[in-house]
Amino acid sequence: MTIEYNSIAKYIDHTLLAPQASAAQIDELCDQARAYGFATVCVNPCRVRQASMRLQGSGVGVATVIGFPLGATSTQAKVQEALQAAADGASELDMVVNVGWIADGDWDAARRDIAAVTHCTTLPVKVILETCKLDPDQIVRATQIAAEAGAAFVKTSTGFGGGGATVEDVRLMKAHCGDMRVKASGGIRDLDTAIAMLEAGADRLGTSSGVAIATAAAARVR
Repeated sequence: MTIEYNSIAKYIDHTLLAPQASAAQIDELCDQARAYGFATVCVNPCRVRQASMRLQGSGVGVATVIGFPLGATSTQAKVQEALQAAADGASELDMVVNVGWIADGDWDAARRDIAAVTHCTTLPVKVILETCKLDPDQIVRATQIAAEAGAAFVKTSTGFGGGGATVEDVRLMKAHCGDMRVKASGGIRDLDTAIAMLEAGADRLGTSSGVAIATAAAARVR
């Protein structure tokens, strides 16, 4: 896969999930996303309405996180978060899988958890696996159940779990994702890492370094 440097912005979910992020910082994130043409901003649920209003008419989507960052909230809590996010103007949902159920091998419970969110709205759902906590066999099966449950994407990491995306995990997920797409997230801070993830099969990148990556890409075009 050959990546055009001048198109890299369209792969980026420009992300700010720090709990201390201020309203002014969210506005700045949105303005940067509009200026650079990023795919979405990704913000915490309490900031969705602000971001959706700031980006109205821009063509930039608003993603938010569900069951974040642990994935251990109840399924009903995840559903309510998803419904509220949709009402507030979100265009995409990034939900954390229940890693404990995966550790138990309770794949039916993990699948039902995902399906409850994918079926409660029409928004595309990205299922965060937290791959640093899974072995390769678990990554493969978790990818498969995300597909079975109707997810649009499978995603590597929250960025809060002690490890981020790796090329190997992206390749593994891509090989088993079927019609889903793959989002690499966590630890993507420079252009070379971003390109490596895309070449491994990622269709979207979650990063708080979108401006630096896009700026570096533009410099290579020149």
